[in-house]
Amino acid sequence: QVQLVESGGGSVQAGGSLRLSCVASSGRTFSPYVIGWFRQVPGKEREFVIGMSWNKDNTYYGDAVPGRFTMSRDNAKNTVYLHMNSLQPEDTAVYYCAASVKYTTTYDTWGQGIQVTVSS
Repeated sequence: QVQLVESGGGSVQAGGSLRLSCVASSGRTFSPYVIGWFRQVPGKEREFVIGMSWNKDNTYYGDAVPGRFTMSRDNAKNTVYLHMNSLQPEDTAVYYCAASVKYTTTYDTWGQGIQVTVSS
């Protein structure tokens, strides 16, 4: 069973940067179809931020993703990162790491989420 654990969240002032990490633990080789980041604000639907193929150089961007966000991965460490720069108060949300471990286009495995708060 795969577990995804996010870290690196917290509070930052507007204009600051944060890097979220997501580490996957698995009893066997971790090789999802895609892995990505979502975010959710209370009272709103969870929205897709950014995702990437695990074994290819494909990156997918959500409709609302700012150009200030990028994603990287370290396959050897089973880890992906969300690099968030020039953060704004509207980026405040719970951020979730998710992966498609069943090798479909659906994200079927989720982390517990981590809070990011941006103050003005």
